[in-house]
Amino acid sequence: MRILSEAYFPELPNYYRGKVRENYDLPDGRRIIISTDRLSAFDRILTCIPYKGQVLTQTARYWFEQTKDICPNHVLDYPDPNVVVGKKLDILPVEIVVRGYLAGTTGTSILTLYKAGQREMYGIRLPDGMRDNQVLPQAIITPTSKAFDGGHDEPLTPEQIVSTGLLTQKQWDTLSDYALALFARGQKLAAERGLILVDTKYEFGTDKDGTIILADEIHTPDSSRYWIADSYPEHFEKGERPASFDKDFVRSWVAERCDPYKDEIPEIPAKLVEDTSKVYIRAYEAITGETFVPDDSGETPLARVRANLDRYFPRR
Repeated sequence: MRILSEAYFPELPNYYRGKVRENYDLPDGRRIIISTDRLSAFDRILTCIPYKGQVLTQTARYWFEQTKDICPNHVLDYPDPNVVVGKKLDILPVEIVVRGYLAGTTGTSILTLYKAGQREMYGIRLPDGMRDNQVLPQAIITPTSKAFDGGHDEPLTPEQIVSTGLLTQKQWDTLSDYALALFARGQKLAAERGLILVDTKYEFGTDKDGTIILADEIHTPDSSRYWIADSYPEHFEKGERPASFDKDFVRSWVAERCDPYKDEIPEIPAKLVEDTSKVYIRAYEAITGETFVPDDSGETPLARVRANLDRYFPRR
């Protein structure tokens, strides 16, 4: 299987390795962001999925184009199917998650908190008597602290965000407006393709002028939960999770077999990895309406990325 498990190039400066992406900051203010095939959940790497990085980059590319009228984004160039070159931003210390349904499996998801008995969360009160995967009265923002040091994200309220100085009131208002408008656009276009955009996360940063800009990715299978719309009514009535196009495919398998926050992760079966790759590809095609064409050029994916980034290497 052709897998891009890492993308370290010593020729490029200011290397930073994230959970899924590898980054290089160029002296001229541009950032090279390479999406590997690593699959992250529960604040750790679970496995690698063939073509996942290409799917993420190209899905985000579709959505950046579809939402550029709502807010500015960081994109400057796409030199490789797994690579975006964007503006270097100062990432704001709050991760914005917008949710349209009572769903999720992580420790900060509203379904997990709700089932634990909480009704007040993220500065919002949810009514009693809601069922798993039920649509919310309206989309809500559930912000968390951005764990830059690899720690766990922590739930926040808008009041905490402003009172502790994480963001100014103006910044929070701008982020909130952007996030809800982006989510509304995402849900509308997803619905036109027979999908439900259930929830998603956004990351924003500021440029040197202080302008708030959408960073990272948008509405990809990694940052978002999608359900197949036709499957929702029947599965909801049965109390089952609707058919999905997201990484819960692997995440649920792991969660059923261990405490993923504490235990060693069991080896992911090769068949599950292969099936997950197909899920990502189907997700791309369902979301964008385009046929996925894997880029198998180059001896390896790493060699292809290196060749396509050659013009960014410093010349002596």
